[in-house]
Amino acid sequence: MTTQSEKAAAFRALHAQPGAFVIPNPWDAGSAKILERAGFRALATTSAGFAWSVGRPDGGVSRDEALAHARAIVGASALPVSADLENGFGDAPADCAETVRGAAAAGLVGCSIEDASRSADQPIYPFEAAVARVQAAVAAARALPFPFMLTARAENFLHGRPDLDDTIRRLKAFAAAGADVLYAPGLSKREQITAVTQAVAPKPVNVLANPALGAITVAELGKLGAKRISIGGLLARAGYSAALRAAQEMASRGTFGFATEVVPFAELNGMFK
Repeated sequence: MTTQSEKAAAFRALHAQPGAFVIPNPWDAGSAKILERAGFRALATTSAGFAWSVGRPDGGVSRDEALAHARAIVGASALPVSADLENGFGDAPADCAETVRGAAAAGLVGCSIEDASRSADQPIYPFEAAVARVQAAVAAARALPFPFMLTARAENFLHGRPDLDDTIRRLKAFAAAGADVLYAPGLSKREQITAVTQAVAPKPVNVLANPALGAITVAELGKLGAKRISIGGLLARAGYSAALRAAQEMASRGTFGFATEVVPFAELNGMFK
């Protein structure tokens, strides 16, 4: 795949094939290259992983920074790339539309827009406002000269509102507004996943791999109705966790035991040639 249109067509085709697929989340160009070499067929950025990589908390980057980061991921891999573009970097529907146009200009073939407002007083946009934002994002996506895939996210479960009925209501409205993929991150029970996937069928559903689900497999998530499985900041957390444990060992014990578990230099260096 060399052109954006070819990547977009391949990405859309993944969602039409039988079974579930994993779309892992690199946080920089190096991790994108590693994931491509591992055999994955598409990538998605992680807002948390990117924010941590520049020393900020999740939600602490601007639209321009997020799109520049997405451009770097696209440039590091030949795979289709979608992006976590948070709430579209603005409250108004026009902000969401502008973000989608910027995503396409950055080389992306898809992105997600969430209904989390970043406001402590009202963390989730009211229903009507949330739907209007998705409608604007969809309109911008449909105006592009290739099949850009818009994922609409209902964020209740990540913001202290574990209301499954409202989550499903929002996802169904987002589907009716034209969203290509539906996503409710934070679902922690199998029956929740099944309820969501059945409610919005036949639209594909992205499911976030959640440690609360236990040792669940891709095949099991597929049986629950998931089409696409992402890991959010989980891979970045794994990397930073290893670095943190190594730092703590050196600082507190004065030892370098972590060095026995790292990938050999030549092997890792060779992945970037």
